[in-house]
Amino acid sequence: GAQEFYNSRIQQYADWGVDFLKVDDLSRPYHALEIEAIRKAIDLTGRPMVFSTSPGETPLDQAAHISRHANMWRISDDFWDNWKSLMHQVDLTAKWAPWTGDGHYPDADMLPLGEIRQGKGKTRFTPDEQVTLMTLWSIFRSPLIFGGDLTKMDDATLALMTNDEVLAVDQHSANNRQLFRVNGQMAWVANVPNSPDKYLAVFNLADKGSSADSGVAVPVKLSDLGFTGSCKIRDLWQHQDMTPSQETFAPILPWHGAGLYRVHTGSR
Repeated sequence: GAQEFYNSRIQQYADWGVDFLKVDDLSRPYHALEIEAIRKAIDLTGRPMVFSTSPGETPLDQAAHISRHANMWRISDDFWDNWKSLMHQVDLTAKWAPWTGDGHYPDADMLPLGEIRQGKGKTRFTPDEQVTLMTLWSIFRSPLIFGGDLTKMDDATLALMTNDEVLAVDQHSANNRQLFRVNGQMAWVANVPNSPDKYLAVFNLADKGSSADSGVAVPVKLSDLGFTGSCKIRDLWQHQDMTPSQETFAPILPWHGAGLYRVHTGSR
């Protein structure tokens, strides 16, 4: 009667107009048969409900299975506002990127931004680290679920969450993947649908240490994106067109900071 139980319960949710179904305790240990039963019950209702499994870490060796049966699945345990946890997500997103696609999304967890401690304090992430967080989630195409107090949303957090050019990367990009990660520098690239353009995310993950510099240049060879000649580059966070680059694009990024860009050229 296990399948019948799920059929009955999820039909009730469908009758209530539920659009999102989050089911805990499926990932560790991995409950393949139960995940299949929930998927079957959702499909039987005829209502398109998003099926999210939480928490993780979902085993990477089950990537093919979970991507067939769930729409979202957590790739980590609960994510909180500290740099060590963010660096762990950097590792996991690179591994899970091949399994991102329309309708099935590895989930890097909620965004601990703004007021997150019930009146006792805002996120511990610095402004630059918040940009890094949003840039990584967007270029990875993680679901974007705000984890702060909406009634205490400040202007800076609102701007971070509602940048339409950044959100377009999360919502409408393809073949998202890490381009390189070396010596605290990292870049990701993704295709722009129905366009020869590329989305490019560049990260300075290094700690500042004793250096007095405000940041460093992070060079990216434009040929690695498939471009030749001069490239036009738009800064998506700033909504600004930048000076065209040729051969190498090297934005200066603050420590623990990131940039997100759209790259275009007339030749390839």
